[in-house]
Amino acid sequence: MKKIILVVLIVFGISSNLSAQKKGDVEFGVNIGFNSSSVSDNEYSYDTGTGLNVGGSLDYYFSSVWSLKVKMIYDQKGWDNDVILNTDDGQYYPTDYNLDYLTVPVMANWHFGNHKEWYLNFGPYFGFLMSAKDTQFDADVKKFFNTNDFGLAAGIGVKVPISNKLKFFAEIEGQGGFTDINKESGYASLTNSRSSINVGLNFLLK
Repeated sequence: MKKIILVVLIVFGISSNLSAQKKGDVEFGVNIGFNSSSVSDNEYSYDTGTGLNVGGSLDYYFSSVWSLKVKMIYDQKGWDNDVILNTDDGQYYPTDYNLDYLTVPVMANWHFGNHKEWYLNFGPYFGFLMSAKDTQFDADVKKFFNTNDFGLAAGIGVKVPISNKLKFFAEIEGQGGFTDINKESGYASLTNSRSSINVGLNFLLK
């Protein structure tokens, strides 16, 4: 079903009479998306967890082809099928970990296609940990993780015009972390990874 929806959006995007933006234009965007995320160390990749992301963006056009997009995203990340130590009885219990971040990607945005309806973006992201919990005991485990995350974000999407100043968009986005999010010494280094399918609206401000 997801593939059918994506194909319909692609066909619609290609056939739409979309006029390209020009130098100096600014677009404001809002989106919501479905996340699939996990962490990995040098030897092992954990099971993926699911979540949501909700974001806003500003996109400044240097030309009809290139723009700079800055996003601010509430990002639900984490992973499944891990364990947690219960300090009361010294036993390990199965659990999932849910980490919520404020993520700020700064991305070069390349627009292509007959009417520049497609875009490909890439650039660094900065993540700020807001909360961290496990699902077994609903315990606050934020103290075990570093508060900052840094990595690379990339995505591809298509825009469909609704009016001269309003467009619907659908995109696929990925993030790969470079920094260790694990604060505890003596444990494996953990890095975030996240992919998402997003939909939203772009509003032409200028």
